[in-house]
Amino acid sequence: MEAVIVGAGTFGASLAWWLARKGDSVTLVDQFEPGDPRASSGGETRFYRCAHGSDSDYTAMARRARALWHELEDESGQEVLVECGMAWFAHSEDGWEAASARTLAAQDIAVQRLATADAGGLFPSFRGDDLAFVLFEPEGGVFRAERSIKTLAAQAMTHGARIVRSRATPEGATVVLEDSTRLEADAVVWACGPWLPKLFPDLVSLRVTQQELFFFDGGPAWRAPGIPAWVDYELSRAGTGDIDDVGVKAFIDDEGPALDPDADLPTTTRSEPDVRAYLRDRFPALAEAPLVRTRSCRYEITADTRLIGAQHPDQASVWIVGGGSGHGFKLGPPMAERVAEAIASGTALPEGFALRERSGSESLRTASSSRAS
Repeated sequence: MEAVIVGAGTFGASLAWWLARKGDSVTLVDQFEPGDPRASSGGETRFYRCAHGSDSDYTAMARRARALWHELEDESGQEVLVECGMAWFAHSEDGWEAASARTLAAQDIAVQRLATADAGGLFPSFRGDDLAFVLFEPEGGVFRAERSIKTLAAQAMTHGARIVRSRATPEGATVVLEDSTRLEADAVVWACGPWLPKLFPDLVSLRVTQQELFFFDGGPAWRAPGIPAWVDYELSRAGTGDIDDVGVKAFIDDEGPALDPDADLPTTTRSEPDVRAYLRDRFPALAEAPLVRTRSCRYEITADTRLIGAQHPDQASVWIVGGGSGHGFKLGPPMAERVAEAIASGTALPEGFALRERSGSESLRTASSSRAS
């Protein structure tokens, strides 16, 4: 089979790797180099976790992701996933975290319910007197995002894929590059993240937002291995320890202002006071930590925070994949597996991935997206 994939983020690069290593002829097109920070899959780190509330399918897909990312590591010799654990801060006995615990246990995925006093040992500094408990995924962790995407693309090339750097637009089942070159294939997959609504305005609806990220100097204690990533689902706060000496990452997951995908990523600090207030309450030793860098990233968010993976309604050979919604990075390889199987068999992915009208539901990221919807 010949395939053209437009977009070298987590979904496109994963699919290029998946198809190329099984012997298909693959052309991967992107306006940037793989791992570019302007794309929604670029930057320093992304979370890996299996907890998805009561959603058993996304839980299973995330578990499958771990095996596939490790396959990439074994094949490439690159460490892309740091399994430092993931801690969820539960404010009630029967909220998102309790639902996640039940779903994880039903699939035999390692999970621990910790009293807040015991959870304190996970971090150099911790205050949890406002929490009911902490849900801990010992096999969760953090991806080195830029390295992950570059590794996927490099391994796709090792298996024979070619990479073309160019902007592209759809014309029927054809991919038209900016120099007017036309690419045709048995399968064409558009995996362009925040650019999808511009390319397919009648089919794809996404909110594209600017999200601020802050990196603090927490000192040697926060650079130690094994400090978990963490998410406060109800308060929509999240962060990591200091991975690779870039600083302790902390951010507010409330959806930021709209941002055109072609606009430069601005460096702004509007949420820094709220981030610092949260760190002061939750991790007291970080209360006065110096800010060492600030960065922005893009989210492209579906109304229900579920992914998109579907055939074009008028072009059977054309697929649209995306809608990462701020949590899709980890799911690149299992989505590639599903899409590749659907293309080969001529079948559709489940209805939840369809190009359809969507409405808000319990968010798969944090509670802020449920409120925004």
